[in-house]
Amino acid sequence: MTNKRIMSWSMAMRDLRNERTRRAGVREERLRATAGLRSSPALSSWRGRSGRRYIVGVHSLSAAELMEVTDAVILAVRRDAGGASSVVDMTTVGPRTGDEARTGWLAKVQHLGATEMHVHRLAYDDRERRAVITDLNQDDNRAAC
Repeated sequence: MTNKRIMSWSMAMRDLRNERTRRAGVREERLRATAGLRSSPALSSWRGRSGRRYIVGVHSLSAAELMEVTDAVILAVRRDAGGASSVVDMTTVGPRTGDEARTGWLAKVQHLGATEMHVHRLAYDDRERRAVITDLNQDDNRAAC
């Protein structure tokens, strides 16, 4: 008697697809194409729960940088000693977002341990920006600012 498991090709492919969806979650994926470039700001990407990828510019978490951003989704990111990143909070900024709201959000995310600001500028309107936040939101209880 042998311990060989016989499995059809379709079952193996189904199991592989299910494994991918179990592993899928919100995560940062560094862009390999920009690895050798010394561009400022650096580029990275985030993969949402839907599988969509969002390209972001990586900026320092400072008031001066934050005041210049408009019409974008901003992710406050904390990086651990090993370089792994996690989203602390997210918000959208538009042309009417005031300085007080921005500085209040900045103080909040700095208190939560954020060290970087990842800015996604490719969402064209507020509806698309909210959809990005929904897709990148790991914790359904956390609301966007």
